[in-house]
Order: sequence, then structure tokens, then C-alpha cells
Amino acid sequence: MNKMPRELKEEIELKHLSPYATKSRLSRGRRRRQDDCPVRTMFERDTGRIIYSMPFRRLRQKTQVFFNPRNDHICTRMEHVIYVMYLSMTIGKALNLNQDLIQAISLGHDLGHAPFGHAGEDSLNKTIKEQGGRFRFQHELHSLRTVDLLAEHKSQPGLNLSFEVRDGIASHCGESISEYKLEPWRDKTEAELILGAEEHRPPATLEGCVVRIVDRIAYVGRDIEDAYRAGLMSFSDIPLHIRAELGDSNSAIVNTLVLDLLSNSYDQDAIVLSEARGEALRELIEENYARIYKADQIIAYENMVENVIKGLFKAFLAAAQGQFSTSPEGELALENFHNFLKRHPEKDASPIRKVTDYIAGMTDHYATTTFNSIYQI
Repeated sequence: MNKMPRELKEEIELKHLSPYATKSRLSRGRRRRQDDCPVRTMFERDTGRIIYSMPFRRLRQKTQVFFNPRNDHICTRMEHVIYVMYLSMTIGKALNLNQDLIQAISLGHDLGHAPFGHAGEDSLNKTIKEQGGRFRFQHELHSLRTVDLLAEHKSQPGLNLSFEVRDGIASHCGESISEYKLEPWRDKTEAELILGAEEHRPPATLEGCVVRIVDRIAYVGRDIEDAYRAGLMSFSDIPLHIRAELGDSNSAIVNTLVLDLLSNSYDQDAIVLSEARGEALRELIEENYARIYKADQIIAYENMVENVIKGLFKAFLAAAQGQFSTSPEGELALENFHNFLKRHPEKDASPIRKVTDYIAGMTDHYATTTFNSIYQI
């Protein structure tokens, strides 16, 4: 009997990929066992489940730093994950890693982001604490929660992705911006997946390490482009010694860092930036924090975000507990929320947990529109 296309692909991976690459046939598998696809490898199949999911579709109306997902010139979360995918796959191809795994992790890594970017994440955390919640909202862990539980596949809760993709999603965020060498935590267990993400430990695969470092490379220059349009910062404002090390445009910065990463990562079970370029990247991110993320316009925007998140949380929490107090225009919004509660896969989850899940899944536009419909007089 002739071999299936998937089997042929798996054999090619085993023969030709780097010894440090993750092989589809050696995947640790899914939490719920399923028959193999005759055509697609494990990780190709995961990519399909991600891009057909509703949370992925919503990324096109979630922003990074600057609010207004309908402005064609502002980077949306959808564009960001495509940038991360493109750069990560370019690096993965050069290092002879598993590009299908890189693609799936890249496209899924931000599925759990709240509306309004990191401002929304911060506001959710403040509100959860004020309401007595016993958990923190951490976007990479919520991305894992989204693919494991909240997204649906064939009317079942969760996308049932492979361990390697789930791990890459959960551990994609490097809390330390000074991190420029990543060695995979290869013996990470399923039980350690969440704890590892909470402590910002490395991914279990080299492909996951690529995505984690590229996540920073992809946004640092793009945020400056958005800041320039907002009148906050331009590339000429970057200190001269950083420009001399990295370049004076987004394309130059990306090219410098990708080439540096490749030259330092060949034939290693690690993804490495040189100390000089890694330090320059850290300094550039700090410049962005000072000039962009802490700018008066952004702080004013964050105050608006906090008001919207708190208002939504208050209304939905009351509705979850059987209390209704809204304008007639807000009735549809509350009806949509109650439909979500009926479908929620964790029947014993607390009202605070369910409200958090609902708000985190909103787009920027829908969150604003819903807030206005509930609170308009």
C-alpha cells in the first residue's frame, strides 16, 4: 500500500531537519487522542484549527498600542502575528527547523490578548483584584486557555492542539527584555506548562524559542512607525549609539537583528543574539517605553480603557449574578453575554472568571460599542 502524504512528510522531516528541530512524528500529541490526518502533519493541522477559529478572526480588530483598529495605518494584532510568523519562518528555514510548528505557534501566540492591548490587560488585572478574584490575567496563559477551552472545534470546547504548539503559545512572552539567549526546556512536562509560563521559563522546543525572541523584534520598530504617525517619536529620536548598532528604520533594525541571530545560532540548541545587539535591542525597547508607552497621549488613552473595562466588568458581573440595570439599548449586549454563559464550558467557574473570559474575547470596537450601549443615557 502506498504511503499517505503525511507519512512522506514526516519521513522527510526525520531525514533532513536539523537534529535540534522538532519532528512531527515525535510530537507528544494532543490531550484528546484523534486519528491522524492522511495529508497534514500534526503541526499543519494545528495551524488550520487556529486560523479557522473565532479568536483568530477577532485579531483584526484588536490593536497593539494605539487605539483605532479601523485606521489602516495602525498595526493590528492580526498584522503583528503575521509579522512574527514571517520573520520566525524565515529564521526557521535558515536554521532548518520545523516551519509548520513555527507557523502554528506564531499564529496562535496572541489569541488570548484582551481588547486594547496591554492597557486592556493591565485594566483587567486591576479590576479582577478589586472584585476579589483569586487569579491574574496573563495574556500568554489566557492564549493557552483560549485554545484549550474557550475556542471551539467541531462544537467541542478547545482546539485540542499538540503539546508543542500549546507550549509555544503559553511560553512566548519573555518578561525580561534583556533576554537574548534562549535554550529550550526540553523535558518540560504537561504539569509544568502553566507554572513555566507564570515564571516566564523557556519554551520546550527550539521553534518556540525562535517565536519568543522574534515577538520582540517584530514589534519594536513597528511601534515607532505608529508613534511617528501619532507625533510621539521618530527613528531620528533613537539615540545615536543604538542607531549605529541596529539601524535607523524598521526594516534595517529587523534585518540587523535577524542576521545577528542567525550567525549566532547555527548548529546550536539555542537561539542567540550577540551581546552587543541584544543590549541594543533592550535599550531600544526602554526608549519606546519612555517615549511611547509612557507618553501623555497613551496614558490618557489607558485611562479611557480602564473606564471601559471596569464599566463592562461591573455590568456583566451584576448580570451573571441575576441583577439587571441598564438602558434599553444595553439589553442586546446583556443577552449576548447570557448566551455566552450558557455555552461556557466550565459550569463551575466563578462569575469573575466567566466575565473575564468574555471581556478578554472582545475586540476593541465591540468593547467600546458595548460599553456605550449599556451606559448611554
